[in-house]
Amino acid sequence: MDRVSHAVESFLKKTPPAFDVGDTVDVHVRIQEGDKERVQLFTGIVLCKKNRGIAATFTVRRIVQGEGVERIFPLHSPFVADIKVKRRHHVHRSKLYYLRERSGKSARMRERIDMKELLVPGEATAAPEAAPATKS
Repeated sequence: MDRVSHAVESFLKKTPPAFDVGDTVDVHVRIQEGDKERVQLFTGIVLCKKNRGIAATFTVRRIVQGEGVERIFPLHSPFVADIKVKRRHHVHRSKLYYLRERSGKSARMRERIDMKELLVPGEATAAPEAAPATKS
């Protein structure tokens, strides 16, 4: 292993967050204001992912007061504190740039429901309890 790849490897996140294009995500970004630091939340749909090692990025789009706002985040940046998936959508493309021209109902996407998330261990095999019989 050469020196460059060894240096780059130390900056990569050990477990990158699992999300896909089309997912609605909450991106927690660290913001430095003077000597204080706070976490800002950016919620939107992932339009694209570009996997290029340490330079991997993803683009998130949302609508603010009727105007589209897009931000490009570096995946391995220390300023990206956390990425949480709120909803998963079923898409057939790797880049969703067509959403830029759409708004309202035409920008809707079909939600993806995973059966693994719906089943809770122990609940699927348990039989429903019968209601007690009443005497009249």
